[in-house]
Amino acid sequence: MQEQQLDLAKVRWKYALVRLALMAASLALCSALPFTHAQAEPAPEASQASGAPLLPSPADIVATLRAQFRVSATDALVIARAVLAEANRYSMSPALLLSVMAVESGFDPRAVSTLGARGLMQVLPAAHPRAFSNVKELDDPAINVHIGSSILRGYLDASGGDIDAALWRYSGGGKGYARRVALHMQRFNAVLRTSVQPVSGTLP
Repeated sequence: MQEQQLDLAKVRWKYALVRLALMAASLALCSALPFTHAQAEPAPEASQASGAPLLPSPADIVATLRAQFRVSATDALVIARAVLAEANRYSMSPALLLSVMAVESGFDPRAVSTLGARGLMQVLPAAHPRAFSNVKELDDPAINVHIGSSILRGYLDASGGDIDAALWRYSGGGKGYARRVALHMQRFNAVLRTSVQPVSGTLP
C-alpha cells in the first residue's frame, strides 16, 4: 500500500514537471513570435478613450459604396484606397472626401460635366492647369482623388479652416453645396462609425 502511494506520488510529480516544461516552452514561443497586427492595434474602447480618430476600413467603404451607390466592387476598392491614402496625406476626414464625391460625380470615375470637370471629384482642368500634365490623368481615380483632395486642402487652409467657405470655393459658388455635402457626411459617419472632422468649421 505504501509502495503504491509512493508510485502515485512519483507519477504526480513527473506530471507536474511536464506541465511546467510545456508552460515554459509556450511562453518562450510566444515571446519569439513577431508582433502581430492584432496585438499592435488597440481595442476600440482604448482608441476612443485616447481620442484617436476612428478611421473606416477599406472593406467598410467598399460595402457602403456598393450598397448605397451601386459602385462595382473593383471601382469601390480603388476609391476606398485612394480616399484613405489622401485623407491620411492631407489630414482630412474620409467622410468629407467621400461626401464631395457623392455630390460631384455620384462615384462615377468617368463623369464629365458640361464645363469639362472630370472624374470622381470633378476637377476642372481650366481652373487647375498646373495640377497635372494631361487631362486624361483625371480619369484615373487615384490621380483624381489626389488632385481633388489637394485642392480642397488648399481651400481649407486659405479659409482658416472654414469648411463652408472651402466647399463654396471648391464648387465654384454652388448654392446649397455645403449643405448637401454635410448631409452625405452625416450618413457616411453613421454607416462607417466615424465622426472624424478635418478641421474646425461651420458645416451644419
